[in-house]
Amino acid sequence: MENIYRSHYCGLVTKDDIGKKVRVAGWINSIRNLGSLVFVTLRDETGIVQIISEDVHLFDDITKESTATITGTVRKRSDINPKMKTGEIEIVLEEMTILGKCLNVLPFEINRSKDASEETRLKYRYLDLRNSLVHDKIKFRVDVIDFLRKTMKELNFMEIATPIITASSPEGARDFVIPSRNYKGKFYALPQAPQIYKQLLMVSGFDRYFQIAPCFRDEDCRSDRTLEFYQLDLEMSFATEEDVYQVGEKVFYDTFTHFSHKEVSTPPFRRIPYKEAMAKYGSDKPDLRNPLIIEDISEIFMNSDFNGFRGKKVLAIKVDNCDKPNSWYKKMEEFAKEKGALGLSYLKYDGEELKSTISKFLKEEEINNLMLKLNIKKGNVIFILAGGKEIIKVAGLLRNELGKELDLIDQNKFAFCIINDFPMYEYNEEDKKWDFGHNPFSMPKGGLDALNGNDIESIVAYQYDFVCNGCEMASGAVRNHDIEIMKKAFQLAGYDEEVIKNKFRSLYTAFQFGAPPHAGMAPGIDRIIMLLTEEENLREVQVFPPNVSGMDLLMGSPNTLDEKQLRELHIKVRD
Repeated sequence: MENIYRSHYCGLVTKDDIGKKVRVAGWINSIRNLGSLVFVTLRDETGIVQIISEDVHLFDDITKESTATITGTVRKRSDINPKMKTGEIEIVLEEMTILGKCLNVLPFEINRSKDASEETRLKYRYLDLRNSLVHDKIKFRVDVIDFLRKTMKELNFMEIATPIITASSPEGARDFVIPSRNYKGKFYALPQAPQIYKQLLMVSGFDRYFQIAPCFRDEDCRSDRTLEFYQLDLEMSFATEEDVYQVGEKVFYDTFTHFSHKEVSTPPFRRIPYKEAMAKYGSDKPDLRNPLIIEDISEIFMNSDFNGFRGKKVLAIKVDNCDKPNSWYKKMEEFAKEKGALGLSYLKYDGEELKSTISKFLKEEEINNLMLKLNIKKGNVIFILAGGKEIIKVAGLLRNELGKELDLIDQNKFAFCIINDFPMYEYNEEDKKWDFGHNPFSMPKGGLDALNGNDIESIVAYQYDFVCNGCEMASGAVRNHDIEIMKKAFQLAGYDEEVIKNKFRSLYTAFQFGAPPHAGMAPGIDRIIMLLTEEENLREVQVFPPNVSGMDLLMGSPNTLDEKQLRELHIKVRD
């Protein structure tokens, strides 16, 4: 058996192997010396198996996490361990070879690596990944991606890889740039997404494209965003938004029902226009598991004597049977203030009257109108926020917080919806100008007629997001494939035709050779896996992620270049 490391995997040795000689290989998981016997567990990707030996000194100089090949005979265990997959058997050691010795003290116990700090875990990520809880999430990721590939091919999509080194373009986020050695003062960029390439594939005559695409954005990291992420990128020619919806619904429904036992929204998913989503939920990514709804009650208090409400946007959230102490209401008020509200009012209805510290400031007519509009019943509590137009976002955050605090969110559901009809433009307060709301590639509803109108704020785009449990899962659009519409769309955002020619030269030129109408979307793979594994941190489902500051502690990046490299790239580092 020389040069054969194993004949069996550790976790796959069973009672059917009793009496057989086997050779297993893996990491030494534990060593327990009882004086007359030594018990060792050996671990590989499939599981753990117990080894027993009477040579109690054999393991004196051997450390945990060393790798070894062990040969021995399988026998039935006298003390069956029901918690182990191999708990009915053990291997009587006959021969052992240490293949790779663990020379250093471990920075953390492997089976408790998640108790260590994230910084330590990422620095020693290869050790962290030995923990089965961490390891299995990466294996799960592989299974999900395999399933997505299979689903896309069954839907007649063709997998095509697009370039990683490309040109910088203004697509909404900051590019990672690569200095050119051969072209002084010029730069390549890593793609924020394969957006332009996939549109060019449609112009090239490919009908249905997809890829598991890496995307790179030089943005601040968060729990659900990092420098590099992957998406299921797809595009369809001669397609409408409804065609894309149907593909997206199948992909999400099939994937979530295959990998989870939770209840999943049945297609067709609920369609919610952006304006309705913001008005009812205070967010363009609403968690529909939460039954609370935001009501606009501004009209009732338009001419109120109460200064806190008069002339402001006034929003209400009605809650049933909220039996909480005063300290809890104070906590909710502090939450609202932290999020930007000037205060939070609440009124309780005991079946006879609305009780609140602000009741004395309200007219009887206002109270009656409020009772009628919100259909207030005994036990209801009404939370009220007032302010400018931005108060809707605070109300959305309060809605989420109330849902959590009052345990209103069904944790056994994946509630999907599609948010559509996004504004084509949004006003940039900093630059005092209108700019694209999402990206410049979306087709405006109404085409040139809409763009030639007088009200830029009312223009909506064929832009849509798939949302699940309060998370944006995919973004997509019907693309603008018409040069004249594209020129006008950019003009309204303050960009002339030269900008399109310079920044989007490939699309500008290609669309003059007969471009098909096309549409697509890009589900985020990392977020799909986050939801399926119930992780709240994207880094838990990526194999070698940077930390929250964007540093790769494992590889030591970003790092410095020597003077020779800098000169080759025509770069001088400023202090």
